[in-house]
Parts: sequence; C-alpha cells; structure tokens
Amino acid sequence: MRDNLTGPDMSARLLAWYDRSARAMPWRIGPQDRAAGERADPYRVWLSEVMLQQTTVAAVRAYFERFTARWPTVADLAAAPDADVMAEWAGLGYYARARNLLKCARAVTALPGGFPDTEDGLRALPGIGPYTAAAVAAIAFDRPAVVVDGNVERVVSRLFAVETPLPKAKPALTALAATLTPQARPGDHAQAMMDLGATICTPRKPACGICPLMGACAAQAKGIAADLPRKLAKTEKPTRHGIAYLARRSDGAWLLERRPDRGLLGGMLGWPGSDWTATPTPTEAPPLSADWQRPNTPVRHTFTHFHLILTLRVATVGMEAQPATGTFVADLDPGDLPTVMRKCHDSALAHF
Repeated sequence: MRDNLTGPDMSARLLAWYDRSARAMPWRIGPQDRAAGERADPYRVWLSEVMLQQTTVAAVRAYFERFTARWPTVADLAAAPDADVMAEWAGLGYYARARNLLKCARAVTALPGGFPDTEDGLRALPGIGPYTAAAVAAIAFDRPAVVVDGNVERVVSRLFAVETPLPKAKPALTALAATLTPQARPGDHAQAMMDLGATICTPRKPACGICPLMGACAAQAKGIAADLPRKLAKTEKPTRHGIAYLARRSDGAWLLERRPDRGLLGGMLGWPGSDWTATPTPTEAPPLSADWQRPNTPVRHTFTHFHLILTLRVATVGMEAQPATGTFVADLDPGDLPTVMRKCHDSALAHF
C-alpha cells in the first residue's frame, strides 16, 4: 500500500535522510556546518552550477578545485584574462559557459552588494537562466526556489507516476516539485533531491528498497519506476565533415588560431581548418603553403547535436613560414585545447 504523505511530509523525510547521507562536495556546506551557522558561498555555488550543466560531478570536481585555487573569489575571476580562463576550461565542453562565466563575474563585481539574493536579480545577470538562478537562490540564500534538474525530474516523475514524456512533461514536473519545496532549508531540500536522483533513484535499476521515500512513490507502487521518466524518441544526429591543418615549425612551435567568440568552441584555441559541413569532401583551405601530408585515420568527435569527422593535414615548416591565419605558439600545453583539438594533436604526433 502506498503511504499517503503530503508534500511537507515527503520533504521532512528527505531532509532527515540528507542529514545522514549527504554527498561531500567541494562547493557544498554540509548539514552539520549549516546547522552551526555556516553559509554557502554564492560564488562557489554559482561556479559549480555553471560547471555542472551538461557535465558530470566526477568530471567537474577537479576543474572546480583548480578554478577556486586559482581564483578564490568572484572578483579574482572577474580580473582574470579571458585566455587564462578559457584554457582552464578546456575539456569541460560547452564553451559558451566559460565566456558567460567571465561576463557574469564582471557584472557581479560591478554590483555594490555582489551576487543578488533573489531569483529575479540572479536571472538579470549574463548567462544565468531559470535553473541556475533557482539553485543559487535556494542553496546560497535560503530562498524557497523550485530547483529542477535532470535528477529532480526523474525523482518527481516517479514519485507522482507522471507518464507524459519529456520534454513535454517539464511544466507539470516543475509544478509538482513546487509542492515538495519547503520554506525552511530549501537549499538542503534541493540538494537532497539531487542526491536522491544521483545515488538511489538512478536512471537504471533504482534502489527502491533503500529509498527514504519508499512507500510514497506512485511509480514504485505501480511497478513502473524504472520506466520513468519517459522520453520522446531522439532524432538521429547528423554528421559533419571538416579539415584540420596541423603545422609544426622547425623550432617546435605549433600553428594555432583562436576561434571567434561566438559559435561552437568560441574563444578557444584550435587548429586552422575548413568549415564543418555536411559534405564528405570539404573545401581545402590551408593556412600556408607547405608539403601537407594526409594521414589515413580521421579524428572523430561527438558534440551535443552532431557527429564530427575531421580529416587531418600535417606539415613541418621552416622558421620563415608566414601563415595567412593563426599564430605559431611555442611550448603548447595540449591540455589548454578543447577535447576535439587535443584529439587532433594526439593523432598527428605520429606523423612528425
């Protein structure tokens, strides 16, 4: 029989579980610390939430620790050179986030009180959307904001047995999540919902037997918990093709260019190359005259909306080389490159 719990009942049960089982995160204040009067730093909450968009906790942890060691405050980040921040971000993907990170940090630093403490105030900042505004308002400022990420969508869809597929179900799931959000400890509640989805109410094989809300879950009672949330069938990703030119000067310097600020990989270092198009034979556009070799193995990479196949061209050039685009960079750290560009580098090394 399903327990007939109200929203406040479920939140209270969830918070009791969170007090015992909260995951330790470098950006979090633990329940015991919060009870002792410590408060979350809005800078660290905001930074973590931006990094966690479309990225896993495991991938973000090391980046977050490096960022906060190098730029401990939002003012430190605001004063950082763009190129340094983009280099630290390399590998996290979704590079528009890094550009907006700097814009937001500089906007916050210009405000007399720093980060606004309301959802509306936070949403007025560059790059902060409804989810991030709600998360920062709840976790850093104890505002009873409704925080709904993918984990929360999954938990709520199962608790209430919402069978409407995503993304159509999003408004209904947000409304139901609002019925659970308490006035007291809303930040802990939001993080408890996230932890529940990440550790127990997982996408596959949810551990219903140890769930703190066991007995209150409509989907578990119906035997359909593992089937929710339902999702509309995804359309097949298209494939794009391009050419990347990797030129290495006789002194070891590499020819690189910084991509335009707008667009995919905006503001990041990369190899000169052709446009990325649907045609399997992109137009050759070498950045300088050289004896370009053609490795047989292309580089493959998948972005959110398409697959990319890059054909490589590699050449060693003399000190007199004058490229039409890009600049030779000595002492290149491949870790400063976005993942797809690093793949090109690693593949090309065998040909020099």
